[in-house]
Amino acid sequence: MSKKGWFSDWFNSSYYHALYQHRDDTEALQFIHNLITYLTPKPHAKMLDIACGKGRHSKALFDAGFDVTGIDLSPASIEAASTMQTNGLSFSCHDMRETFKANYFDYAFNFFTSFGYFDTHEEHQLAISAMAANLKESGTLVIDYLNVGIVEENIDKEALTQIDSFIFYTKKWQDDLFLFKEIRVVDVVSKEVLGIFEERVRKYGLNDFRLFMQKAGLEMIATFGDYQLGSYHMERSDRLIMVAKKHSIS
Repeated sequence: MSKKGWFSDWFNSSYYHALYQHRDDTEALQFIHNLITYLTPKPHAKMLDIACGKGRHSKALFDAGFDVTGIDLSPASIEAASTMQTNGLSFSCHDMRETFKANYFDYAFNFFTSFGYFDTHEEHQLAISAMAANLKESGTLVIDYLNVGIVEENIDKEALTQIDSFIFYTKKWQDDLFLFKEIRVVDVVSKEVLGIFEERVRKYGLNDFRLFMQKAGLEMIATFGDYQLGSYHMERSDRLIMVAKKHSIS
């Protein structure tokens, strides 16, 4: 299985971190609070944050009283996250398509559309199956994905953003299988093109995830359509948030 993809270069790039450094954490942290209120985990429950980035959400889970491990494919992100590492909060560079610790975690989270990046359907199934394999019997998986139909209807074509000494030109488009974004990084002074990167997310809907989960030994038990955990409606919800349980071994 090839480990490389567009995400290997982009997520490990300093330009990626520059472009997204000003994200507002307030909504994300409120979402985590809402999830914990809904899930009611036991104190010190073992949690896995899959595609954790620089670990801001892992840290929020840790601060809420849980034993948290964050994994991410990007060495640069894990290096940054590891500055927060302490007893009960750890980080590792790892590919989500492979099992990290089998039958070990009470909960696994895949936040903020950190899925759908791979070339093939089979690789996405591998990722869901690995997420399930990391869980204990009756463990819980939460996947937070975009709502494809809403994004398709409201996709912005082009945008320009200046951050520090960089100009980021972004262009979005789609085909039958993927949503695309091209990011062109230009130096403000010299106008030199410093890099051209791509983001790509597969157009998966609720039924696709149901099939992924069934094959992985998971049962979907709840869906939500926003970070306040409102009901999911395919025609108008901002997000597709799914909660699944790992089947008990009979």
